[in-house]
Amino acid sequence: MKLNTIKRAGRSHFINMGPIRLRQPFPTKHIEMIDPFILLHHYGPYEISAANNPFDLGPHPHRGFEPITFLVQGEQLHRDSLGNESIVKAGDVQWTTAGRGIIHAEGPTKDLVKQGGTIEGIQLWLNLPSEKKMIEANYQHAKYEEFKVITSEDGKVETRIIAGELENTFGRIGTQTAVNAFMIDAKAGGEQFISYSNSHHGLLYLLKGKVMVNGVEALELDKNQLMEFNQDGEGFSIKAETGSTLLFISGEPINEPIATYGPYVMNSQTELLEAMRDFQMGKMGFLPTN
Repeated sequence: MKLNTIKRAGRSHFINMGPIRLRQPFPTKHIEMIDPFILLHHYGPYEISAANNPFDLGPHPHRGFEPITFLVQGEQLHRDSLGNESIVKAGDVQWTTAGRGIIHAEGPTKDLVKQGGTIEGIQLWLNLPSEKKMIEANYQHAKYEEFKVITSEDGKVETRIIAGELENTFGRIGTQTAVNAFMIDAKAGGEQFISYSNSHHGLLYLLKGKVMVNGVEALELDKNQLMEFNQDGEGFSIKAETGSTLLFISGEPINEPIATYGPYVMNSQTELLEAMRDFQMGKMGFLPTN
């Protein structure tokens, strides 16, 4: 198997979003986006209590892309204008297709706030091509135990197939575009080769631990946490130096102009103005404050 060479590796810098401090490996001044992925936020770990609950996002709209949450620790309550209400637990994934418009709210569950606990996760924004930006909104919640798992030959690496395909094993999530999403848990010394199509842009994000990639470069917290691959091979290899957790995502680039403003991702400024107008007119539905 020919390994994909490493295009770049970089830090996951902290940014402030209101009362929330989180990591944002992209976009940055160096990386505008990694088509078809627009944004990646790594939030937490936060210690949540009745006296400290900064991560409570009230009702807000989206249009034109897919906001995806991979919950690593804790519990979140999801509500949306389609009528969905679900408790998302550690290891679960919620995959929202905003399409023409959805309003949703998310935050720690009341039980987590009351009892105290830790919350941590990844929010990923996945672009939709122009012909799908105005499709019907949809929400998928897949539980940790529902994902199929591929275990390495040495038994030390487990790869959960969230979306897409690995070794003829298919993900639980239905997707609008050609995309893979795998959560990888590796014990110290564990080795695995991950294959994917070279038509995809692929990237690897480290949540914890230390991993050697392709035998040449390490992913390590507060040093290199995000690694982007060139489209010149059939996959990549990892060897965990310590117990590690990683998210791998890949997708076929859409190669279209994008225009973004707040919670909207469209192809033009005119479409952004239409999105704001439609939200104000109630065309994206309604969701009361809890």
